[in-house]
Amino acid sequence: AEETLAKNAESAKTVADGKNAGAAQETKEDVPETIVCPKCGKTVLKSVVKQHKYVCYECNYYFRVRAKNRIRMVSDKEAFEPWFTELTTGNPLNFPEYEEKIAKTQEKTGLSEGIVIGKTKIYGEETVLGVIDSRFMMGSMGHVVGEKITSAFERATEERLPVILFCCSGGARMQEGIISLMQMAKTSAALKKHSEAGLLYVSILTDPTTGGVTASFAMLGDIILGEPGALVGFAGPRVIKQTIGQDLPEGFQRSEFLVEHGIIDGIITRDKMKDTMYQLIVTHKQRTGYANFDKEEDEKFDISEILKERLTSVENKTPWEKIRGTRQMTRPCALDYIDYICEDFHEIHGDRTMNDDKAIVGGIGHIDGQPVTVIAQVKGSSMTECMERNFGMPLPDGYRKALRLMKQAEKFNRPIITFVNTPGAFCGLEAEERGMGEAIARNLYEMSALKVPVLCILIGEGGSGGALAMAVGNEVWMLENAYYSVITPESCASILFKDPKRAPEAAEHLKLTASDLNKMGIVEKVVEEPEDFSEEKETSHFMKKLADDLSKEIKQLEKKPVDKLLDDRYEKYRKIGRYSEYSEAVGEVPGAAQLLGVSQAPARKRRGLFGRG
Repeated sequence: AEETLAKNAESAKTVADGKNAGAAQETKEDVPETIVCPKCGKTVLKSVVKQHKYVCYECNYYFRVRAKNRIRMVSDKEAFEPWFTELTTGNPLNFPEYEEKIAKTQEKTGLSEGIVIGKTKIYGEETVLGVIDSRFMMGSMGHVVGEKITSAFERATEERLPVILFCCSGGARMQEGIISLMQMAKTSAALKKHSEAGLLYVSILTDPTTGGVTASFAMLGDIILGEPGALVGFAGPRVIKQTIGQDLPEGFQRSEFLVEHGIIDGIITRDKMKDTMYQLIVTHKQRTGYANFDKEEDEKFDISEILKERLTSVENKTPWEKIRGTRQMTRPCALDYIDYICEDFHEIHGDRTMNDDKAIVGGIGHIDGQPVTVIAQVKGSSMTECMERNFGMPLPDGYRKALRLMKQAEKFNRPIITFVNTPGAFCGLEAEERGMGEAIARNLYEMSALKVPVLCILIGEGGSGGALAMAVGNEVWMLENAYYSVITPESCASILFKDPKRAPEAAEHLKLTASDLNKMGIVEKVVEEPEDFSEEKETSHFMKKLADDLSKEIKQLEKKPVDKLLDDRYEKYRKIGRYSEYSEAVGEVPGAAQLLGVSQAPARKRRGLFGRG
């Protein structure tokens, strides 16, 4: 997007230079109208700025946009139908000079209130669209603004429509006192009902979005996007600076700052605005089932003969050799899988609390036209990237981001695919300060009951609880050379054998390979992999086959009612290490006695783990 804007700016400058040169030869009455950019201070042609969607072609500064122009930029031509135009602003507290101020603002702006809201179409797709206009008392939220937004969400719920709001506000309207404050609760409650109906709400934060609007509907979107450089916060920067008596960091409370700290999902530029809104509406449309693939049922993927030969001729490796192989940077990382498997992928950032952990990447993609939520642990493919992503060791923020995306997928009935590849959850001071144990536990708790299919693929290292926190699914698959263990062989050898050099021996005893875990029922499928991932053709065929297998599995899972889907997932984990009430029952299951550590000799009732049969 930045490259596009830069090109547009260069093009605009050329046009502007040409117009300015021509203007010098014209009369004074014909001089083009200009404005001064508040960021770079340069005088720019208003017509060219308008052509570039009100973005300065000298410095890419985003001018504030009037409601009617914002609607024109994203709506289909003549598609906007305003709602609730009959609502008029009163003076609930009889605040001095408030009515006069409202009248003057209405006359100056041509607006009846601070928001214009109604129904429109974006490339033919119906949606509710609302725009707050900063010219009307700085977009402050009084009772009419709150009433319009609340009524719009209620009507959108009735008509089963998504809602898109362009937020811009100085906060609650002081002249309306407590009435204004209550609009925060009212709008949030209406939004909750809209969300429970499984409908999409997109919040777009523009400059500035602060105060009570930030602390209510602006920050409650399923998707929250910010325009570049927009000021977004609860308290304004001047108030914060005065309160703490310190200078604030560069870029504090700007959209980019919020992405970095996991508060919003991403940055949206105006040249991509309409297309992005359309994609979000279509992707989040309510569908029947979750296996709406474009491919026909009888369309088969034909694996290459070269790959077939390689898959059948791969030599067996020792567990230790497999572990060392998974740690090589030449092995595909999760982002490679996403690029191959998904036709497109839109990353969603942050845990909405404090951070965007780069060790976990998540977002929305499509496989053969079917929307899916993909969440992946990413180590990196270079030393620089590995350091940036903390070598794939997530913080609690990463797991909370993953869970947020899983719950979003559940709301919109999207299958979830996770790619697991981590040596373990990050072990450090900040991890404990932020509650690592709770974050992992919460994922296990919630993943067990997600009402959509969950498919988990271990593609490399499966390090203990850090891996399990993204691997509670209906199906768990494992690449043949991956490993999955409660502890690394090195740590196991150090603790139990008092000798880290015995790690290869520990790897044998831990039974951590794909074939071992498949025999124990921990993973459902061992995925054969190419001998050499550096061969582009082999890798491409391997990835296409994996995508094809995922599609087939999702189709199979779609046949199960939700209750059956949940029961099967529960039973999958319930049976692992199940304590048998009778030793005779234990003896009937091959290998179960050894697994559970129970003698088969005496045929008598045994006491359970807590003293009961």
